[in-house]
Amino acid sequence: MLITPITDLNAPGLRDYSQLTDVALRRVLEPEGGLYLAESPKVIRRALAAGHRPRSVLLLEKWLPDIEDDLRAFPDLPVYVGTPEVLETLTGFHMHRGALASMHRPPLASIADTIAGAERIVILEDIVDHTNVGAIFRAVAGIGADAVLVGPRCADPLYRRSVRVSMGCVLQVPWTRMPDWSTSIDEVKHAGFHVAALALDDHAITLDEFSRQVPERVALCLGAEGDGLSPRALRSADSAIVIPMMHGVDSLNVASASAVALWELRRR
Repeated sequence: MLITPITDLNAPGLRDYSQLTDVALRRVLEPEGGLYLAESPKVIRRALAAGHRPRSVLLLEKWLPDIEDDLRAFPDLPVYVGTPEVLETLTGFHMHRGALASMHRPPLASIADTIAGAERIVILEDIVDHTNVGAIFRAVAGIGADAVLVGPRCADPLYRRSVRVSMGCVLQVPWTRMPDWSTSIDEVKHAGFHVAALALDDHAITLDEFSRQVPERVALCLGAEGDGLSPRALRSADSAIVIPMMHGVDSLNVASASAVALWELRRR
């Protein structure tokens, strides 16, 4: 590793980390620029385990011994270290997790490769909140779905907040982005998946009823916060399912709903 104490906040190698509170700059750095930011030693380890290649690492000095062994495979990797005050000035936020890594984004796999051999997959349509996307990935990893397909307008799973909320699970769950809705859903169906839309629909059956005779391969569709799945998505589904609720509550947050549905539809 090339360990460099930070003496100049304007050094070219630090540009990946500067002004991270500026939303427009994050969008340039992460999705379009071919990079994403992994936050905390635990998440960085998961990124490395997934085969992702680091471009540089930013650390609080006291965290260096905790991650040093994980970085030994990258002898030319720039590792910038500094005090809490220096790093907060650089990034614009308090780095209480101690580490950030600028990671090269891996190329996205095809839908066919992503769902090959899968029995349970999740499809996200137009979910724009990065926290919800991260929480859904954590539910997918923890409860046992095999892959995630992300709709064209869905939030980026590799956005820093998504990665953090997922506890790095977006780095271990196979996923890819759908180039468009209709042809991608057709590909999922041709692969043998029953597309089940989780939605407040007049023709929906209850989740427990659906689970009594659950198909061998299920693609669970989840829709946007507030509006839910679009009419287009509902038309493309083979079934609509709803979680039975009590006390006049009609629905759950989409991330919570994903966990409930995945648990009920888990392989037994």
